[in-house]
Amino acid sequence: MTAETARSRHDPLWRMIALAWPRGGRFALGVVLGAVATGAGVALLSVAAWLLATAAEHPPITALSVAVVATRALGVSRGVARYLERLVTHDAAFRTLADVRVRVYERLARTEPVRRFRSGDLVSRLVSDTDATQDLLLRGLTPPLVAFLTGGAVVAFCTALLVPGGLLLAAGLLLAGLAVPLMAAALGRGPGRRQAAARGEMSAALVDTLYGAPDLIAYGAMDRAVRRVEDADAELTRVARRDSTLLGFGAGAMALITGLTVWGALVLGVAAVEGGRLDAVSLAVLVLTTLAAFETVTPLPAVAARLGALRASGERLFGVLDTPPSVTAPEPDAAADGALSEGAPEDTDLRIRSLRVRYGPDEPWALDGVDIDIAPGRTVAVVGPSGAGKSTLAAVLLRFRDPDAGTVELGGADITRFPVDEVRRVITGVPQDPHIFASTLRENLRLARPGCTDEEIWAALRRARLAHEVEAMPRGLDTEVGSHGTRLSGGMRQRLALARALLAAPRVLVLDEPTAHLDPDTRDAVVADLLDAAEGYSTLLITHDMAGLERVDEIYVVAEGRVLQHGSPAELAAREGWYRDALRVP
Repeated sequence: MTAETARSRHDPLWRMIALAWPRGGRFALGVVLGAVATGAGVALLSVAAWLLATAAEHPPITALSVAVVATRALGVSRGVARYLERLVTHDAAFRTLADVRVRVYERLARTEPVRRFRSGDLVSRLVSDTDATQDLLLRGLTPPLVAFLTGGAVVAFCTALLVPGGLLLAAGLLLAGLAVPLMAAALGRGPGRRQAAARGEMSAALVDTLYGAPDLIAYGAMDRAVRRVEDADAELTRVARRDSTLLGFGAGAMALITGLTVWGALVLGVAAVEGGRLDAVSLAVLVLTTLAAFETVTPLPAVAARLGALRASGERLFGVLDTPPSVTAPEPDAAADGALSEGAPEDTDLRIRSLRVRYGPDEPWALDGVDIDIAPGRTVAVVGPSGAGKSTLAAVLLRFRDPDAGTVELGGADITRFPVDEVRRVITGVPQDPHIFASTLRENLRLARPGCTDEEIWAALRRARLAHEVEAMPRGLDTEVGSHGTRLSGGMRQRLALARALLAAPRVLVLDEPTAHLDPDTRDAVVADLLDAAEGYSTLLITHDMAGLERVDEIYVVAEGRVLQHGSPAELAAREGWYRDALRVP
């Protein structure tokens, strides 16, 4: 059985609890402090019962002094222990939650699963479902253990007073602390799962509507989008009402069992007093201690009713954490010697041999035996129809996917033998849809090299033919670009992404469909600027567009994952095939 299979068979609740294992000592201390606080509350009522019953017999005041002091001590210790319990358990839970968030972020950053989830649903997984770990640890782990410790001690005490009374209390606590929670958990499993799904759908619908508002309004689809949000909200409200019904059931069942148990203890106690097996003071202690004992199990039904939602949140959380990596990091002992970033661009050659990639065991090959060479300082274009495998090639080069077969060598070194970040420092470029962060131009550019100076930024902007536009802006490099760069034109976003890539000082530039979302006039200008800026680099231009291809050194025509043609632009234009046919299309 593989590790992934073993993990998938474990209950998400146990896996969430296991996340707190490094801080198990703190949680154990919190359980002890919680038991002390709850036990002090029960003991306080017991001592108060003894004090009141004894005082009714008018004993000497000295006989009550110990009970008076004990009452004060228990009152103080209860508050102090409760404070310390909350301090210790919340500190441990928050630290565990921070670790979980870091693990989620690292998994998203290292295994590229972001595009496998809808953006709104992913936000829900990162926030609500991750926070469920804290909820489980604080309300689902500590209270049952505290109830077990304190309830056992109280039952033992009441049994010492009156055996039938202790047995009755044990039965009542088992019903209230075990049977009712189990029933609430069973009834809450379905609604809990629906609640997690409804919360994710609500988040996804809301994010899609907000971010897509301009297009939705333009195409008259805003009403449908709003109805989708309203439907998601209605479903979430229905699930919340069912959850409230379960909470009401738990509270009502708890009150009923508590009342019946206390009445039963009173009846048994009165019979024992009449039989001479129990005195009146002990009867008062027995009854009030029985009433106070149910404080230990009061939180359990509400927690149990939420286990379904917590389990569903755990499944969604581990759905992110268990996402298999698209790229396998090399083993430390298998890593290649030396740094891939060593060497100058003019010494760089990129060789792709027999490259094969597919997205699933039963899927067709996206790339099927591709061979491509990029000599140092040369510009090579890979062209072909949509779905030919061109973007898959870019994903392999930028280490977003592992090859299923074949090799990619840079300067004679297999890039899969180097850490991902090392490869991305030397092979970078402009993706098909570059992400522009909602910040300033300067901060977007400094992502590539955090320590770069403004002079270096301006040099990169000039090379990307964007300096003139930035100089014309009132705030220059401090201009806010808006969410996803909405304050910039499509061509400016592409040039900004190119300037960012140039700041990283790579050895190979990969330009993946840089004109995919541009109009024809802008497209020609952007291609010319990109190729001018890439001069001197080993450059791979991946495109289905014919604009600017007369300036590249070599062209590879790819279709259905295979190289169909290879040659210079002039050679391919003179040869029958896809390239010449595409040139003829107006």
